[in-house]
Amino acid sequence: MPFTRPRHWLRWLVGAIAAAAVLAAAGPFVYIHFFNRAPAALSLTPSAGGSASASASAGTGGTAAAGTAASGAVAGTWTVGSGSVVGYRVNEVLLGQNATAVGRTTSVSGHLTIAGTTATAASFSVPMDTVHSDKSQRDDQFDGRIMDVAQYPTGTFTLTSPIDLAPLPASGAVTSYTVHGRLTLHGTTRAVTFTLTAERTSGGQIKVAGQIPVLFSDYGIQNPSFAGFVTTQDHGLLEFLLVFSRA
Repeated sequence: MPFTRPRHWLRWLVGAIAAAAVLAAAGPFVYIHFFNRAPAALSLTPSAGGSASASASAGTGGTAAAGTAASGAVAGTWTVGSGSVVGYRVNEVLLGQNATAVGRTTSVSGHLTIAGTTATAASFSVPMDTVHSDKSQRDDQFDGRIMDVAQYPTGTFTLTSPIDLAPLPASGAVTSYTVHGRLTLHGTTRAVTFTLTAERTSGGQIKVAGQIPVLFSDYGIQNPSFAGFVTTQDHGLLEFLLVFSRA
């Protein structure tokens, strides 16, 4: 009996250490996958009564009369309004678990100009210090060493090539377009090409959504990785959902 007691405490100690290790591994997994789910990507879905999304191609389909009527419905100047969101999405490894970092802002300004059935000009911009995630520590890193928002306060996209919208889709239909433009982040401007989706709503608005791939080194942005805590990929996405109303 005098020798069993030490072995009993040794088994208890080993069990306690093993349990602590399991909790240390399970804790981040439970938190990330059950309590800290990233919001879904910004996107459009067809409105009730609208058709499924379709790919747009220049100069195809539609009669001249239909084109003129549709053109009259959208031609003019439009401005970004309420409901617009711009942000980032980056894959990361947080405490050994795969996660997605998402930061967003609703402080968006911009415009869209349509002549006939062609989008001739468009742009949007955001104050970078209004972009926030669900983590204050992440936001501190974003505002400071990563994006240096004090020195580079604004992110901007500008359309550089017209977009042929003909034939204009029916109200509620979500249609895809290839877009060429220039993106300015961290004081650096780069040419970008990506696909966006657009919808004319029954309420008379135009909604557009898209994702622009961003390689951090192209813009002189430090990799968001934080030694010993967070490891990220060397790229991410700038995502946006813009709601335009007539100026």
